[in-house]
Amino acid sequence: MATKEQTAVMTTKEIANRLAELCRKGEWAKAQQELYADNAVSIEPMATPAFEKETKGLKAIIAKGEKFDAMVHEYHSLNISEPLVTDNCIAFILSMDLTMKGRPREQMREICVYDVIDGKIVSEQFHM
Repeated sequence: MATKEQTAVMTTKEIANRLAELCRKGEWAKAQQELYADNAVSIEPMATPAFEKETKGLKAIIAKGEKFDAMVHEYHSLNISEPLVTDNCIAFILSMDLTMKGRPREQMREICVYDVIDGKIVSEQFHM
């Protein structure tokens, strides 16, 4: 029989702190596997040749992250702001200084917004 600790649902604040911790280490897939619902959705600001506007399902989101990492030649720095948290929503600013393969070094900044239901992230959306 499961104990209370084993079945306890994380609060949105706990998810936010854990997500920020893992993202600061660049451990995107670990964060997704640990914190996302199997049916989560990822929404990009626009469709690009590399990525669809909307990606559905945890496996597809993890594959999208792996594809992005494969496009990166070098991360020079990565910064995640302290998360803003409401009952069911998390937001933080992601700043990256990186060099993509075949491109010059660049700075990327985006606001990352996550919706949480029943202790799991059900959607992520990025705003540049």
